[in-house]
Amino acid sequence: STAEIKAESDVCCTSANGVEVAASLSEKEVIFVPDRNLAAYVARHTDKKIIPWNGYCYVHDQFTPAEVEAARARHPRAEVLVHPECRPEVIDLADFVYSTSGMGRHARSSAAGEFVIGTETGMIHRLKKDNPGKEFYPLSRNAICQNMKKTNLSLILQALQTLEPRVSVQEETAVRAKRAIERMLAVRI
Repeated sequence: STAEIKAESDVCCTSANGVEVAASLSEKEVIFVPDRNLAAYVARHTDKKIIPWNGYCYVHDQFTPAEVEAARARHPRAEVLVHPECRPEVIDLADFVYSTSGMGRHARSSAAGEFVIGTETGMIHRLKKDNPGKEFYPLSRNAICQNMKKTNLSLILQALQTLEPRVSVQEETAVRAKRAIERMLAVRI
């Protein structure tokens, strides 16, 4: 979400803490932006009436139950891990639902040696690096986020060397956005 959206929000959340943040609110109804699938996941795990915004992550939204079933057929011993930004019918077929950090923790601690990963394919490299001897398979080889791929080492080096491009946010917006972020960070999980 943009700084302007955060400035209009009471609190922010991530897929790692969305349930806990929503549960911590005194309000019974919560307008949840920008992801309808994460909103559905939070609604399932809290007693809040969640009013979702009709946005989504195109990578997670493209996963289908048929892909989960096909992955299970190809890798019958593998645990299926998906992000909460996946559609509810995909989540229903998964073994576990985790944020990115949760997937990493689960892969390290699980006795399983194989995992099907329902998120952006770039996560596979990290999981393999952190868990030698375990196998990781993408739920879909098409789960590639074009926006994430825009950042590369060359562009990072250039930004560090030139301190460009500069990102500026109006002071009032920054103060209000910071308040929403601080409220999120104050929630204990």
